[in-house]
Amino acid sequence: MKTLLRITRLPPDTEERYGLAHHIWMAAALTGLGCCVGGLSLFFAATAYVKLNSMDLLRSYLANPLILLLNLLPPVLLIWLFYFLSRRAWVGFLGSFLPIIGIALVNYFKIRLRSDPFLATDLRLAAEAKGIVGGYTLDFTWLVWFALLCFGAGLAFAVFLMPRGLRGWRERAFGGLSCLALLAVAFVGLYLNPRLYAETANTRFINPWSDVEVFLSKGCTYPFLHSFRDMFPMPPEGYDRAEAAARLAECPDSDIPQEQKVSVVGIMLEAFCDLTDFEALSAQEGVRQVYQPWHWLEEQSVSGDLLTNIFAGGTVDTEWAFLTGFSTHQDFRSPTDSYVWYLRDQGYQTFGSHPGYGWFYNRQNVNEYLGFEEYWFTENHYGALVDPVNAVLDSDPVLVQELLTQLEERLPAGPCFSFSVSYQNHGPYADTPLEGMEYLTPAGADLSEESCNILNHYLDGVSRTIRSMVELTQGLEELEEPVVLVLFGDHKPWAGNGNSVYTEIGANFDLSTLEGFSQYYGTPYLIWGNAAARQALGQDFQGEGGDFSPCFLMEELFDLCGWEGPGFMKLSRQLRESTPLVHAQNRYLTPDGALTDQPPDREFYQDYLRMQYYREQETR
Repeated sequence: MKTLLRITRLPPDTEERYGLAHHIWMAAALTGLGCCVGGLSLFFAATAYVKLNSMDLLRSYLANPLILLLNLLPPVLLIWLFYFLSRRAWVGFLGSFLPIIGIALVNYFKIRLRSDPFLATDLRLAAEAKGIVGGYTLDFTWLVWFALLCFGAGLAFAVFLMPRGLRGWRERAFGGLSCLALLAVAFVGLYLNPRLYAETANTRFINPWSDVEVFLSKGCTYPFLHSFRDMFPMPPEGYDRAEAAARLAECPDSDIPQEQKVSVVGIMLEAFCDLTDFEALSAQEGVRQVYQPWHWLEEQSVSGDLLTNIFAGGTVDTEWAFLTGFSTHQDFRSPTDSYVWYLRDQGYQTFGSHPGYGWFYNRQNVNEYLGFEEYWFTENHYGALVDPVNAVLDSDPVLVQELLTQLEERLPAGPCFSFSVSYQNHGPYADTPLEGMEYLTPAGADLSEESCNILNHYLDGVSRTIRSMVELTQGLEELEEPVVLVLFGDHKPWAGNGNSVYTEIGANFDLSTLEGFSQYYGTPYLIWGNAAARQALGQDFQGEGGDFSPCFLMEELFDLCGWEGPGFMKLSRQLRESTPLVHAQNRYLTPDGALTDQPPDREFYQDYLRMQYYREQETR
């Protein structure tokens, strides 16, 4: 036996060479697998947005070594980290593939469905993801199947060709800690670095004013990690708490005169837009008939367009801008100053409705933080009146009836501020034929059958929404108490994966032009007053209101009512005089209506941001 052992044992120098070769092989294979995972994530990024040429985008990644490095580094470090922790290459592969490709897949489908990239702040909505995605059709393209094939091949490669791992616990502990340290340093020093993010601009094949295209121009993993900057409150440059407090104190709140305290009813309409703004659809008789009552209502109101921050999703951005006046905001986690609190302090009853779940966007808590005394959701009111699934299709009539009943009960006790968020018309919209009604046909509109079906379902819901709003004005007109009504859309509707319907109707979504910017982000608003309100305020509530950001809508309402409002609103008026557009993409309007990427009065704008931050973070 001893002789046999001596014969089969490799010479020491051979064992040493074999061990060295094995380590080199493992190092190369692990790093190569990590790079393959990162490369696959770049394939998903390049093909996510159908408007972009995927091959051009892929070549741009390869031509920019820094973008390539920043997208490949995380999967490489992750595969090494999990390898050191487990001593198994296949575990390292899983630890790299699952999170990196998981992010890439979510980003891929989110952009295809809603033209919106996957950001770190979306992680806060993880519990709501099913509700947000529900109803959308996920297209399992060749790339998804290719990713599954890569997963199986990579796992088999790691299991059968990389069986032996590093054994010494000291070496493994050192390696694991080194990977963790490198990840931490890279995260803070590279991925959160705004200057580096600006230096990696890759705009040759994209529109630099499109947030989704700018995101994709840097890959997927890198811009996703960079978006963690928005997870936590970041004070504006030059922020000083005491200075901001003193500056804001220079603009004290003004009370509403008792004789001018009319009630206000606001409703944000889900995915509401005027399709006659698109030339191809304004020529269609069926579309014109749907919007005819809305246009009649606009003639009786002050109306215009909101230039929102969002497209096809992100509802609460417009909602909270209206309620707070904030041009930008964090998630609300505690009582926060708002226009709702101001009206409540002025003696208004504050309440509202949403025929959906209160946990969605955490409205059940946020509305309380913003000053609402009572709010009805599916859980505490609407569940007994309309099924939450059917509420997407038909709940506006119920919302209007409940609102009128509530006002009749509450108005005798004093002025009210009611704000509701509709749920009817939430996308997606079916691409199957609409039974019993056709607003558009492929032959008549020169559109594909799928596009006509999507538009028909949307128009059918919108037609019922408009009828409900007209009925609401009729009910408010019958009231003896003065009431002002504010209606506005939150964002443009979803219209086919990859905006296929918008493409067919020839929508101008060139965000570098004011027309394209307005078509992409614009939603209608109107402010209407009943006879009692018109008499009490000496205001006819008719005319052009202009186009502006949602954060200025409450100010427009106060101006029409003749109210000075809270001190912050006085500062907001000054900002609006210099630029009626304050957009999340750093887009502004000059006083003569030109689109620009610099605020016309930069010094005041920076001062305004500091006071806004103070109001959001330090008050209440």
